Amino acid sequence: MSIPSKISLFKLLPVFVFGLFISCSGPVKETKTSYVKIVTDKGDIVVKLYDKTPKHRDNFLRLVKEQKYDSLLFHRVIQGFVIQGGDPDSKYASPTDTLGEGDLEYTIPAEIDSSLFHKRGALGAARDGNPERASSAMQFYIVQGKVVNDSLLDVAEGRINGWLAQHYYINDPANRSLRDSLQRTIDSKDWEQYEVYDDSVRKEAKTYTNFTKYTIPMSHREVYKTLGGIPHLDQNYTVFGEVVSGMNVVDSIAAVKTDTLDRPVKDVRIRSMIIVKDLTSFSHKTK
Repeated sequence: MSIPSKISLFKLLPVFVFGLFISCSGPVKETKTSYVKIVTDKGDIVVKLYDKTPKHRDNFLRLVKEQKYDSLLFHRVIQGFVIQGGDPDSKYASPTDTLGEGDLEYTIPAEIDSSLFHKRGALGAARDGNPERASSAMQFYIVQGKVVNDSLLDVAEGRINGWLAQHYYINDPANRSLRDSLQRTIDSKDWEQYEVYDDSVRKEAKTYTNFTKYTIPMSHREVYKTLGGIPHLDQNYTVFGEVVSGMNVVDSIAAVKTDTLDRPVKDVRIRSMIIVKDLTSFSHKTK
C-alpha cells in the first residue's frame, strides 16, 4: 500500500508524507501546457506537466517558482526502476544521513487517471501508505523502467488489482475503524504498528471483490513492450507529467553507484528547476 523506505512505493518507491490531509495553498494556474527544465549535475531534463492532473501541476509549478527544489538531491536511485528526488532534508544532508522522509506539511489529493501510465519517462508523485493515496507535496520520481513482455504484463496486472483490492477494502465504510487506525499510525510514524494493520489489510483484501478490476489497455501494453516502463505501479500512484528531453540524463543518473539504501554514493544534485516557455531547442523524445 505504500511507496518506500519505512513504508514503501508498495514497499518500493519511498516517500513519507505524514500528517493529516491539508490541501495545498496558493496554486499557480497555467492556461498553456507547462514545461519545467530540471538542471542536474549530470545534465538537463525537460518535463511536460499534464493538464489532466491540475492539482499536481499547479503545486509543482509553484514550488519551482519558489525555488524549493534548488540544491536538493536525487536521494533514491534504482537502475531499471526510477530516480527519485525532492526530499527537502537532502539539501544539506551529510553522506551518512538517511533520506526519504522529508516533506512539506500538506499532501496533494490523488489524481489517478486511467490514460496516464508509468511508461519510460513518466513523472510521478511519491507517497506513503495513506488510505487516500494522496501524494507527497514535494517528492517525485522519474521512471526509467524496463521493456517487458506479455507474460510480465499479466503478472503486473495481477499486482495492480491486488493493490486496488487493498485500496477499496480499506476505504469500504464497513472497515472505517481499521482505516482510521492505519492513518493514525502514519501520522504518529509508528511503523511497527503500521505493519500490523497493513498486514491485516493485505490478508483480508485477498478475497475482497467489491471493485472493478483493472485491465492494462492494449495501447499501454504496446508501449511497455517497446519503450518500457513500470506497469505494476499503474492506478496506484499519480502520474502527472513526462520527460520530453533528457532521458539520456535519467539513464546516466540511474547508472550511478548506490549504497544499500539506494542513495547515490556520490551526490547527484538538482541544481535548479526552471519553467520553460520556448522548447525549440529541445528534442521531444523520451528514448
